[in-house]
Amino acid sequence: MTSRKKANSTPVVKLTKRELKDLREIERTSVKTWGQKTADNYLDAIAASLDQLRDNPKILRLVPDLAAGLFFYRVRKHYLVCDYRGSIVVVLTVIHTSMDLPARILELEPQLLAESQLLQSKLDSAAD
Repeated sequence: MTSRKKANSTPVVKLTKRELKDLREIERTSVKTWGQKTADNYLDAIAASLDQLRDNPKILRLVPDLAAGLFFYRVRKHYLVCDYRGSIVVVLTVIHTSMDLPARILELEPQLLAESQLLQSKLDSAAD
């Protein structure tokens, strides 16, 4: 019991396959449009944001009118869309600010929540 409490006391940030795919696309587009150095700087900013989320997940913003149960964090021109339960932040996807955020969330929300529940389940099983 003690080890489980200890494991849950430190926030953890997990990335989904979808989010990793989004990052690859951001890198590809950034390199093509602005060059490798700019792409690297942008990805470094996202990596720093992931560290910030691990250090303080309460910086996530819940927007109930947009998506019940999903949290958002803006990094430059992108939103990290997350699920946050207990001490686990699951980064589900990354959406560019130029996209119609409400429409994209409406389209993805059922899948995002299902992916998050599956990952949460796996993490809970691993902690037991």
